[in-house]
Amino acid sequence: MIRQIYIYCDGGARGNPGEAASAFVVKEGKNIIHKNSFYLGIATNNEAEYTAVQKAMVWLVSDKTFKEADVKFVLDSELVAMQLKGRYKVKSENLKKIYLIVKELENSFSGKVVYESVPREKNKLADSLVNQKLDNQL
Repeated sequence: MIRQIYIYCDGGARGNPGEAASAFVVKEGKNIIHKNSFYLGIATNNEAEYTAVQKAMVWLVSDKTFKEADVKFVLDSELVAMQLKGRYKVKSENLKKIYLIVKELENSFSGKVVYESVPREKNKLADSLVNQKLDNQL
């Protein structure tokens, strides 16, 4: 049976650009199997959201047990989700750098990797980790 992993990612900046953080939460079924958050310094909301995906992807690739899993990234940024799906062009040079890293890491998986955008209310845990990280830094 193929493992199904959900990764909830979020990034935020207080000001845009401003003090920023990223977070991700990895779930398998109802179980949280990993979570992490990162202070980024000054960045935009979109840079923070992309960085959350990148950090989650790096973590995922480093754990070989997920190599064949199907992975769904859940984001509350429609822009980032649509760009990673290939439906929107990536115009910003800053975002393009992170986008290319994510796409390279994506090739490490033999399972499916998909991106879905959801309302913020359906991404509460990752959102709260971002805000906690910012609160602790400022």
